[in-house]
Amino acid sequence: MIRDKSAKKPAKAPVGKASFRRERALIKRGVWPIAGCDEAGRGPLAGPVVAAAVILDPDRIPRGIDDSKRLTAAAREKLFDRICATAQVSVVVASRARIDRDNILRASLWALKRAVVALPEAPRHVFVDGRDRLDTECDCEAVIGGDGIVLSIAAASIVAKVTRDRLMCALAQDCPGYGFEQHKGYGVPEHLDALNRLGPTIHHRSFFAPVAAARAKHMPWTVAPVQDLFEVTEVEVQVETAIEIDASARL
Repeated sequence: MIRDKSAKKPAKAPVGKASFRRERALIKRGVWPIAGCDEAGRGPLAGPVVAAAVILDPDRIPRGIDDSKRLTAAAREKLFDRICATAQVSVVVASRARIDRDNILRASLWALKRAVVALPEAPRHVFVDGRDRLDTECDCEAVIGGDGIVLSIAAASIVAKVTRDRLMCALAQDCPGYGFEQHKGYGVPEHLDALNRLGPTIHHRSFFAPVAAARAKHMPWTVAPVQDLFEVTEVEVQVETAIEIDASARL
């Protein structure tokens, strides 16, 4: 097929702000309370993953709520205080140890579910950001890109982000030199350079590749040696041969 090169490409639709439209549609059907939940910290090399769940009051929704990634740090801080003052909020932290044990996806889903359960009032419907539905007692709806679409999820994204940022600033005081207060544990060049120079801390996620490489360099005694299967097979063959020789000697 020949395409007309002179034809103009369709303009991309502008990205809109998160709205309360889906929540209001459920409220009209008599469904209430409605919660939104989101997490912060899946991608970093260090620190916990933080999940938050929020039930917004339809009559007291703070202005300016949107996907936390679209907001400045100062705007997030202000909205964090307003959300906590007007909505039902819960926060759950999945530690670095849990991430190492369960993997980052399972740790994140565990924290999200626990955040829903920890809400002061049990919701009848939950919106969660992403592809994975939660195993909750109520209906759960997964919304891809939900923090930029559903206002309750956006509110949860702000609470989770601000909470985790504060935790990482506290870890920066415990582990100077890594710049946690700046990059919040993400794998930026400054963080990778610090890992290479200083090695990993107890707060780094052991099985993330850059951390594992730094551990092998700075703490090689903590890295379990890989067993050579061919060497084991050779030993077993030698043992069997020795037994056969002994048996023939007796004859």
